[in-house]
Amino acid sequence: MKSNTICLLLGVHAHQPVGNFTEVLEDAHQRCYRPFLHTVHRYPDFRFAIHFSGWLLDHLQRVYPEDMQLLREMVARGQAELFGGGDTEPVLAVIPERDRLGQLQALSHRLERVLGERPNGAWLTERVWEATVVPALHDASIQYVTVDDYHFLCAGKDVTDLNGYFSTEEDGKRLDLFPISEELRYRLPFSPANEVVAYLEHLADQGACDAAAIYFDDIEKFGIWPETYEWVYEKGWLTQFIEGVLASPKIRTSRYSDYHASTRSRGVVYLPTTSYIEMNEWTLPAPRAHHFADMVEQSKANNRFAEDKPFIRGGIWKNFFMRYAESNWMHKRMLQLSARLAQLPARKRTAEQYELLYEAQANDAYWHGLFGGLYLPHLRRAVYNGIVKLEAQLDKVDERPASLIQDLDMDGKSEVFLRNQKLQAVVRLDGLGSVCELDAYLLGHNFGDTLRRRDEHYYRKIHLRETQQHSGSGIASAHDRVSFKHEILPQDMQIDRYPRDSWIDSLLLADGQEVAFDNYVHEATESTKAALLLKGSARGVSVAKRYRVAAQRLTVDYRIKGAVPGSFRTTLNLAMPSCDGPAGRFVMDGAVLGGFGQPLTLDGITQLELLDDILRGRVYIRTSLPVAWRSYPYFTVSQSEAGFEKIMQAVCIELLWRDTRSVMEIDLEYEPLG
Repeated sequence: MKSNTICLLLGVHAHQPVGNFTEVLEDAHQRCYRPFLHTVHRYPDFRFAIHFSGWLLDHLQRVYPEDMQLLREMVARGQAELFGGGDTEPVLAVIPERDRLGQLQALSHRLERVLGERPNGAWLTERVWEATVVPALHDASIQYVTVDDYHFLCAGKDVTDLNGYFSTEEDGKRLDLFPISEELRYRLPFSPANEVVAYLEHLADQGACDAAAIYFDDIEKFGIWPETYEWVYEKGWLTQFIEGVLASPKIRTSRYSDYHASTRSRGVVYLPTTSYIEMNEWTLPAPRAHHFADMVEQSKANNRFAEDKPFIRGGIWKNFFMRYAESNWMHKRMLQLSARLAQLPARKRTAEQYELLYEAQANDAYWHGLFGGLYLPHLRRAVYNGIVKLEAQLDKVDERPASLIQDLDMDGKSEVFLRNQKLQAVVRLDGLGSVCELDAYLLGHNFGDTLRRRDEHYYRKIHLRETQQHSGSGIASAHDRVSFKHEILPQDMQIDRYPRDSWIDSLLLADGQEVAFDNYVHEATESTKAALLLKGSARGVSVAKRYRVAAQRLTVDYRIKGAVPGSFRTTLNLAMPSCDGPAGRFVMDGAVLGGFGQPLTLDGITQLELLDDILRGRVYIRTSLPVAWRSYPYFTVSQSEAGFEKIMQAVCIELLWRDTRSVMEIDLEYEPLG
């Protein structure tokens, strides 16, 4: 016998990346978190679930305690259910088991302390599913999680069966799984409220006696995405939707915990490793992503997508480590420090060390698609801030050698770590002999935190100047939009031949051809422990290049035989937090020459200062012989829900030596302000 009612399980997920700008948090609260909480608070019978990541929850509790008190009241009166998860919103599948459990427990403790309830359910970051996460969730007393219905379709389930929860296990440990409806994800809040209510009533007519309509998605869709604040609040969509649901005799609302306690599992299921289908496209390199997108469009054009979709799989989330060497490097650095922390005796570990490690595990800076923050320097900087500060603390209680060689990123080529208590330079032994990481421990900053420009799938849309595709009533989702925040030119998408490292050396020969060194041989020098000598040659020119680390200074000197005057150049790409903002500028002899976002050309100089107020530090670049200086801002093109945009990643500095007959030395030294 079919029921004429359906249980609406509605959940929203609120997250801001660690290190996000204060003004972004303020805007998100004013246009989304506050109006959402105030609206639902007026309707005690409208039950829902909500997830806040720990860093955001701390911020809101500290800055907006009155609004958080509304949520605490809704929890106490049984209206709102709190969902847990990783404290800093890590992708659980890519951090060690010990950290999964630690992250989950940290947020559960925080929710109980701040809002008065420990969670039974958890939000999985970006709905990234791997069966390996089950034991940690189980051990953290999490009974159920939400994942996309797409995950179930890929396991062979039919969409008509996905109106309840299922059970899985790993290593004998059970976890229940709720399938999030894609239909609802794309309807809320973009379709008119009365149409969504009518759709839910239709599901009631089709469903079983214990059927549920399952929704859990980003709360930012309710106010932050383009047009949504006006649509959801000023035009009253959320109020209309809540009142329509409460007035319908066919719809009842429930917390996940109540539904879970009152109904039984629909049976066992084992899901494949996957995320939502858009993410599976974003993880692919551009040529494969083009093919994937074309397959999807062809399937839709042939009216076969509903049947084909489970078999059009794309990549998995970990492919981002394959696509982006910078993401892979951050990830392996994080794993390196997690292992070091775990190996310390318990008496030497501190809560602050774990906080720094967990901050370094925040997901946003590790990936890129329509969302994600790999292209956002301030989010990568937050990850490196945790890495560099944690490493400095670990070195004080478990000191490393001054020089260490290993293949950390597993690319088949070793790196040399040269360090002391104030500075670390990581040199690639890949033929370029460049510095890929340059850590200033007193500043908690990596000057090597840059991003190589590479081909992206969405470049095709830019080249074609595609326009927004949206039809029907309501407003367009960010997935349907194509817009431009900045003018994008072909040269802005020119692909880099080399990583955006520092001390990439070139010979500018008489015929104008640039020759990069590809046959370096490394050998340790005896002059100091933290040193490295590289040797190479090109077209009859031999070069010896030595790196030395001392105090807060990295010195690189060159001995060149056979080069013609004016033929040798080295290039530095320095991550300066001020980027092209007003807080970063070039200074010479006390005079400001311009900002980092401006091109600068000088000749015959031996010293220049880069002053950065956001960094709260300065960098001195000194040369033993006069050089020609050319610097310019380096930009990449990325996409977000707000459109295509250009973002400054680094200051690119080119130094050209006119005289190559003597030893050429360049010093980079940093200094904290104040």
